[in-house]
Amino acid sequence: MKGTAYLLQAALISFWWIGLLTNQNFYDAFQFPGIHSIAFNSFLLPDILIIAILSIARAYWGKQEIEFVILGGFAFATLYCINASILTQGGFLGTTIMILGLCYNCFLVFEKLMFRESNTKSFTKNWLKTIVQMISIWLITLMLFPILIMESSEGIPFVKETNKLIGLSFFLICSMLGICSAYFMVKKGEGTPLPLDQTQKLVVAGPYKYVRNPMAIAGVGQVVAISIIFSSIPILLYALLGAVLWELVVKPIEEKDMELRFGLDYKNYRGKVGCWIPKITKRIFIF
Repeated sequence: MKGTAYLLQAALISFWWIGLLTNQNFYDAFQFPGIHSIAFNSFLLPDILIIAILSIARAYWGKQEIEFVILGGFAFATLYCINASILTQGGFLGTTIMILGLCYNCFLVFEKLMFRESNTKSFTKNWLKTIVQMISIWLITLMLFPILIMESSEGIPFVKETNKLIGLSFFLICSMLGICSAYFMVKKGEGTPLPLDQTQKLVVAGPYKYVRNPMAIAGVGQVVAISIIFSSIPILLYALLGAVLWELVVKPIEEKDMELRFGLDYKNYRGKVGCWIPKITKRIFIF
């Protein structure tokens, strides 16, 4: 799994630089006002050597020491971008992506520490924590990132009424799926959706009877809905990238943890229930 994650990272950073060097609009979207392009281009060699090439090396050699070198490179570049955004009051898209990359690598390096069961069985406490988690995640993934992407690539476009109606309807459906899934996770699992405060029991009720990760489906669907509302190809690509990252990186780690905690019960569940596409059955959905 980690090998795939690091190969994906090497590919993404390589394609990112290809885009920067071949498309002026794409390049301009990541610039910091007042910082000369030479200073920005100076990151090309470090990115290729420290991130791309070492990510490939980590994928095939499996040395944890390489992971820490890559993480250190991301940490340095992220701090640079944060400071540059503060000084120039710009370049927020690039800084946001660097922060995401840093979090991604922290997840890969410290994944064994990321999964801990909730220390309380109280529905009220776990539900309140879940609401805070969902609001925080939605503000970042459904508001901050789309705004940054659109402002940096195409500006906030005019919204057509037809697109608005279709997009908002789809967004509402996906949001309800996410909230419903979170409710069942808290109610039946005695925990929260957050890996650091995860459920104490395997959840197979509600939406989880039909798909193993309805919250991931809901999240991707919400972003797709936003892309429909604003007729935005970059937002659609953002949604697809999120789905790919979740499928290739997050899901294997999560399923490995679930198998360790719930054993044969989870193996049987995984064999009967699909991950993205529901299996058609004659069972009635019961809340």
